Amino acid sequence: MSVKLRLQRRGKKGKPYYWIIAADSRAKRDGRFIEKIGHYNPTTNPADIELNVDDAVRWLQNGAQPTDTVRAILSYKGALLKNHLAGGVRKGALTEEQAEAKFNEWLESKKGAIDRKKDSIVEAKEKEKAERLAAEKEVSDKRAAANAAANAPEEAASEEAETEAAASEETQAENQTPETESPAEEKEA
Repeated sequence: MSVKLRLQRRGKKGKPYYWIIAADSRAKRDGRFIEKIGHYNPTTNPADIELNVDDAVRWLQNGAQPTDTVRAILSYKGALLKNHLAGGVRKGALTEEQAEAKFNEWLESKKGAIDRKKDSIVEAKEKEKAERLAAEKEVSDKRAAANAAANAPEEAASEEAETEAAASEETQAENQTPETESPAEEKEA
């Protein structure tokens, strides 16, 4: 019986979610499996991968063949490295402690890289949000200026009408001469 490490699809239409399983190579994609060793959610950024590394290494050592996608997942989580280091321990090139130290060092560097990626994604989202807010504010300011310009002629026309009315009242007041002059003004003239 040939065993494969492969993905078994779960989830809804358009929202895939996968189990990472060990199954007989003749079984259907979503059919019977021997053991579930993890899960994979590609819809998140970065993808959510939960994997039992020790079980994956055990299956690899027993001859299970991973599919291309599962091989990439195993490499990403370090199962292939751990299998490689275990081979070195069996051959006597490394001690168990050295292999474990190398694997833990690799895990720490991988975790740092993942954290940096998550931080860059968050920063990119915040930057995009700030740019959209600035663009929206600019559009809002343009609209306010256009509305002010549209309302300004009406206000200017009403102000001009008021100033013209006040000016005409003043000119009428100046044009009206008193019918009788006071005797003091006649003497001075």
